[in-house]
Formats: sequence, C-alpha cells, structure tokens
Amino acid sequence: MISIVKDGDTALAFILRHSHHGDGIEFFTPNEFSQQLAYMNRPRGYVIPPHVHNPVLRQVQYTKEVLLIKSGRVRVDFYSDSRVYLESRNLETGDVILLAFGGHGFEMLEPSEIIEVKQGPYAGEADKSRFAPVPADYVKLVDES
Repeated sequence: MISIVKDGDTALAFILRHSHHGDGIEFFTPNEFSQQLAYMNRPRGYVIPPHVHNPVLRQVQYTKEVLLIKSGRVRVDFYSDSRVYLESRNLETGDVILLAFGGHGFEMLEPSEIIEVKQGPYAGEADKSRFAPVPADYVKLVDES
C-alpha cells in the first residue's frame, strides 16, 4: 500500500508500507522530483543489465529524504511549509517514507532503528529550520487501515 500525505495539492510525503506487493517496477514520485521512490518485484532469473550512470547536471533546491524503518515504531508529524501542524501517521518495521515538502517531526513509539538517505552534500544547520513540535494532546493520528 502506498499513501500520499498532502497539504492541498502539495505532496508532502509518500509512505510505502511494508505490506505493499506488486509486479514489475512502480515509481510513486513525479518525474521532476530530485529524489525518486520506486518499488521493484522481479522473478528469479530476471536480469537488470549492467550499467553506469551518466553525468547529468541537476539542481536541487529542497532536501528530500527517504527513511527506512529498520526496526521499531515511529510517529511522523506533518507540517505545512508555514509550520502549521496538519496530521500524524505511524510507521513500523519495514515501512519506507519519502519526505518531499513541508515540515516533519518524529517521536519514537518504541526503540527504533532508521536508515536515512538524502541528497548531499549536507549543509549542517543551514539545511533546516527547527521549530516547536505539536503538543501531545493535539496529535491527529490518521489511521490508514
């Protein structure tokens, strides 16, 4: 299952649940995104021909990051670009999320291991602006079941 978290017409995040299954290859993100998220399911013996990637000049304005929940459970809080809290979703072991736009914060609901992939080079504190999290009693958890 794939879920798209939106603020109006803006896709803030793409959540690929660990239970998702399909055939072939599926890209979930628009072609113009500087970070792409896809799912592949290939049969035994399928071959992806060897290849190299050609140098292509790209311009990246906003950092997009992909998180893989290796273990545990994590609540993700989503915010608009203007830092207004919108909603929250829970992620669990095996889930993958691409954070594309808007703001986000996290609370570990149990001990969690997370693998993060994002564009570099990392700009340190110039890469982000921090702000206060949503108070616990205002959390709006979206249930996707």
